[in-house]
Amino acid sequence: MYKTITSLGAIAALAATATAHGTTTGVTIDGQFTGGFKLDYYYAKQNNNPIPENIGWFAENLDNGFVEPNSFSNADIICHKNATPSGSSDSLAKVAAGGTVEFHWTVWPESHVGPVITYVAPYTGDIASVKKEELKWTKIDGVGFENGEWAAIKMIGQNNTWPVTVPESLKAGKYVFRHEIIALHSAGSANGAQNYPQCLNIEVTGSGTETPEGVVGTKLYSPDDKGIIFNVYTTPITYTVPGPALWTGGSTGGSPTNPTTPSVSAAPSKPVASSAPSSAPVATPAASAAPTPSTGAGESGGLPKEFTIDTFITWLEGKASGSASKARRHARAMF
Repeated sequence: MYKTITSLGAIAALAATATAHGTTTGVTIDGQFTGGFKLDYYYAKQNNNPIPENIGWFAENLDNGFVEPNSFSNADIICHKNATPSGSSDSLAKVAAGGTVEFHWTVWPESHVGPVITYVAPYTGDIASVKKEELKWTKIDGVGFENGEWAAIKMIGQNNTWPVTVPESLKAGKYVFRHEIIALHSAGSANGAQNYPQCLNIEVTGSGTETPEGVVGTKLYSPDDKGIIFNVYTTPITYTVPGPALWTGGSTGGSPTNPTTPSVSAAPSKPVASSAPSSAPVATPAASAAPTPSTGAGESGGLPKEFTIDTFITWLEGKASGSASKARRHARAMF
């Protein structure tokens, strides 16, 4: 007897899980994975169910949605739709200045080409008291189109992972990291770009002393910025990453020597098995075994290890004779 699903929220949760793309599931720092916000936490909250401790910001981008350029002056552009801080200051992930934060994404469509950008905004006190409209953001990483490849496609090729080096000079303290992909497949016309911002709480440690002056989230972009209105189907591609200038302590990388592999497929058409990275090393596909040469012209039809022109001709004739014999047998079997 089959059970009937009576909860509308549960049905919606299943649909969102099956089709969702464009969210950051968490980060890996020094080999340690820390989970971020997941869309199904929204439904858990609606049904008064417990939500796992996480460092992400609660958001309502439940329709696989994005923030459009016409909403750049709206607070949704800061950390996505109706985003609010979650967790507490005690649940922060920590990274040393100069270290690397690896952001893990859910399945991302290859058609959604565009830049990958990361900002940081300092805050004090408990995260629950933070007002997102007052956070000031500094760009520490921004990659658009480099070496013939869009950053979003590069991210897919890195097991849906994007690493960001935290500037060594960044002052120790609590920060909200704003990590974002801007999909440009429809950006050739006004209001066609699609922004997918994600926010996570991370504490920076170390001896850095600099706190750059940032920009409030509603001033990061303008709908008519060159990097917001852009036709990705023209050649050659010369692209300018939108937003404030990259901080001099920031990076433009996105390629660690040994990126951690989350348990998601690099191909956007395959479903994500899990949001957390696998603890096992990445398996390298085994190379096909090289064919073993035979010891004589007659063994399994193989090529002799040593041969002259005459033996090679004899070997070819034998192959041709064998093929003809098989053809005759096949013809007799048909009658």
